[in-house]
Amino acid sequence: MPSRRERANAIRALSMDAVQKANSGHPGAPMGMADIAEVLWRDYLQHNPVNPEWANRDRFVLSNGHGSMLIYSLLHLTGYDLGIEDLKNFRQMNSRTPGHPEYGYTAGVETTTGPLGQGLANAVGMALAEKVLAAQFNRDGHDIVDHYTYVFLGDGCMMEGISHEVCALAGTQRLNKLIAFYDDNGISIDGEVHGWFTDDTPKRFEAYGWQVIRNVDGHDADEIKTAIETARKSDVPTLICCKTVIGFGSPNKSGKEECHGAPLGNDEIVATRAALGWNHGPFEVPADIYAEWDAKAAGAQREAAWNEKFAAYAAAYPELAAEFQRRIKGQLPADFVAKAEAYIAEVAAKGETIASRKASQNTLNAFGPLLPEFLGGSADLAGSNLTLWKGCKGVDPEDAAGNYMYYGVREFGMSAIMNGVALHGGFIPYGATFLVFMEYACNAVRMAALMKQRVLFVYTHDSIGLGEDGPTHQPIEQLASLRMTPNLDTWRPADAVESAVAWKSAIQRNDGPSALIFSRQNLPHQARDAAQLADVARGGYVLKDCAGEPELILIATGSEVGLAVQAFDKLTEQGHKVRVVSMPSTSVFDQQDAGYKQSVLPVQVGARIAIEAAHADYWYKYVGLEGRVIGMTTFGESAPAAALFEHFGFTVDNVLEVAAELLDA
Repeated sequence: MPSRRERANAIRALSMDAVQKANSGHPGAPMGMADIAEVLWRDYLQHNPVNPEWANRDRFVLSNGHGSMLIYSLLHLTGYDLGIEDLKNFRQMNSRTPGHPEYGYTAGVETTTGPLGQGLANAVGMALAEKVLAAQFNRDGHDIVDHYTYVFLGDGCMMEGISHEVCALAGTQRLNKLIAFYDDNGISIDGEVHGWFTDDTPKRFEAYGWQVIRNVDGHDADEIKTAIETARKSDVPTLICCKTVIGFGSPNKSGKEECHGAPLGNDEIVATRAALGWNHGPFEVPADIYAEWDAKAAGAQREAAWNEKFAAYAAAYPELAAEFQRRIKGQLPADFVAKAEAYIAEVAAKGETIASRKASQNTLNAFGPLLPEFLGGSADLAGSNLTLWKGCKGVDPEDAAGNYMYYGVREFGMSAIMNGVALHGGFIPYGATFLVFMEYACNAVRMAALMKQRVLFVYTHDSIGLGEDGPTHQPIEQLASLRMTPNLDTWRPADAVESAVAWKSAIQRNDGPSALIFSRQNLPHQARDAAQLADVARGGYVLKDCAGEPELILIATGSEVGLAVQAFDKLTEQGHKVRVVSMPSTSVFDQQDAGYKQSVLPVQVGARIAIEAAHADYWYKYVGLEGRVIGMTTFGESAPAAALFEHFGFTVDNVLEVAAELLDA
């Protein structure tokens, strides 16, 4: 029978061979962590390679995602749908083994990792989801949600600030089924880390409320097993600090930065094979080692045993079982759409003039009772973001059966945790902060879009209308950044009706995230007929129109739609033929068919003005180089909102002046 070291060496050989063939990659981490991976995956990991989506599987996250050949080797060896040709195709076009693990490309990859620290944050989200889901669904004698989240991470993840945000929260929430393995090899790209990373990491995590297991020999299976056993008995999350040698087995490059992010080289690979006693050719693994790694039969048995438990649960609690299955599949309640549309009709009939952040909260009060899968939150701004609704119950370390997270001042951590919650399944996460602080979380928003996850990012205080807090809090360029992010739908509604439609659209969307942008100040209700009401969901529509073809089109979003309507009235009085287009979501509008877009923005009408209290440059794609944009090209100022709008030209008089210049040109 092959020894543990021989089984681990299969990971090392496959990793160095794939990196060498690609002439690109990071062999050091897979070779250094192979022994840890062998113990975890063969002795503890609860998974089924034949069904990577099994609901009660353990989650494994490789946060140091540059070491991607580690997870690809593990998936291949244990029997996932990842053949040897896939490993040979590492880092190539259309490969199922991209340079960093990417969700959706490879069966068994739970999240996209690479931006350091975010995999760890996703793992915190997965562990949080497991704990909340278990509290909501488990009953005495029926633990249908019962799995661990394991995460590998390196020095880079520890140095990134997001590790502090999420690990502090994980300790507060006592996420005891989160077990992190710290690859403490002392090496990063620039060399030995003691020159720039001298934190007492164990003390740091102990201060967070974690159990810390120190000085584990990452190449000693018995020490690794003992550490895992200790971690699994803990009532708090555990950090296992593993002392490893990067590039283990390489005679001339192990322990050095040379093997971190570059192939070993053919000569060094020959020497490494000899040092490891691996007497097999490139990409060759003996049948007896494959047999020892194969987890398909054991995985099928684990899932079958769980299926029996779930059948007993379903017999005892049929409604809960059906609800669990619905939520895990990501399906909305059967009556959600009809009830949401009825609510939108009520809002339209009521015609309130309120801030869109308040309209958002009203919508949450209507939609929240329909969606037990909601897991909301805010980065210490619930009273300003208005994300709390009447049925909210905080998630507590002693009682996790809530539906609202108090994330504290952790915008980046909150956003990446929400990504992990969404990836775990069973929830629709939403979380809020001020729009300007989206910048702190930008890369997590990008990752949600890259992974096409249903995550709802709520941003309030959306413009210079914030007022006296000044330019540090007044967003200018953030809307353009969000709108230019692929796969992300960004909504900036003009009133309570558009706010409700934005929420409904974001909830219904199951192929990507949405950003919902709401105002601090009150926004006037806009009257709409039934056709216009239906067209709000198309991202852009004609709100006010003239008879026949317009000579001028005003395009606006959010708080500036009301200004456009006021200008429309004045221009109409002057005898001009004008159209107002409200465009709450440019990305959704851009997805409409050419005929619809032509009906809203006819190409023959070149006189166009876009009006938005955000960066002007984005809007030239809709008004053309000959059009005009009334927008921001500088940062804001500290003053009352009304004074700011006048100072920066968001007035009826300025719109009329710009319109006159354009029409007379």
